Amino acid sequence: MTSYNRERYIGQAIVSVLASTYDHFELLVVDDRSKDGTVDIAQKYAAADPRVKVFVNEENLGDYPNRNRAASHATGKYLKYVDADDYIYPHGLGVLVAMMEQFPDAGFGLCSLEQDVTRPFPFQLDPRAAYEYHYKGPGLFHKAPLSAIIKKSAFDQVKGFAPIRMAGDFEMWHRLGQQFPVVLMPQGMVWYREHGEQEMNHFTKYYATYIQTTLRYLQDEKCPLDKTQVEQILKGEKDRLVKEMMKGMATLNLGRLKDNFRKLQTYRHAG
Repeated sequence: MTSYNRERYIGQAIVSVLASTYDHFELLVVDDRSKDGTVDIAQKYAAADPRVKVFVNEENLGDYPNRNRAASHATGKYLKYVDADDYIYPHGLGVLVAMMEQFPDAGFGLCSLEQDVTRPFPFQLDPRAAYEYHYKGPGLFHKAPLSAIIKKSAFDQVKGFAPIRMAGDFEMWHRLGQQFPVVLMPQGMVWYREHGEQEMNHFTKYYATYIQTTLRYLQDEKCPLDKTQVEQILKGEKDRLVKEMMKGMATLNLGRLKDNFRKLQTYRHAG
């Protein structure tokens, strides 16, 4: 559980973890130099429950570097992130672990997915199938760390999250997906809180980062898709952006038009 200025929410987040019906866990709260009462609240829980350990960074690291710092303290088989403003249901941790244990070759799992119409969850996808599921199917790599469970050995092998603002999780799912099978899991394990202090409220500022990450991993020599598939995906995305631009012109939505033009330019610049 990484935290930064979350005194309004961290108590409920910690309580949700401690209420887990699966009890073989350690809760590591790693604070990134909060300026409010976040650490004091976390330390009260640590004093009352030995499963809770609180660490305070010597300097502010930022989101994904702090997630890596938290993982460096972990001693378990799996990593499960529950942010200090989110919530995990009592059954969530146990179900996620049980599903991962069904697939010993998997490096990570992603939950909170819309149901698959062809088969029930959980099921495993190899790297090629995972990329196809994301780029030619309903989507997969867009999930946040709250919806993930990661085998610690796989996390260490890919060296954790890259320090990419906002899109560090999106980028790491691509790297993990190149090397390891992924387990797909249903909704109902975790709850994502929405509030005005989240960086996700400014998502559009980072859209170019997502496009650049997409291009990087589709064009990477380790991409499990063949060249024909990659070309089709890139062409389809360019065509979609052109259509969005036309809609923006038709409705005189200048903001939408400028945004889509920037996205299209990113694709064209990458060739």
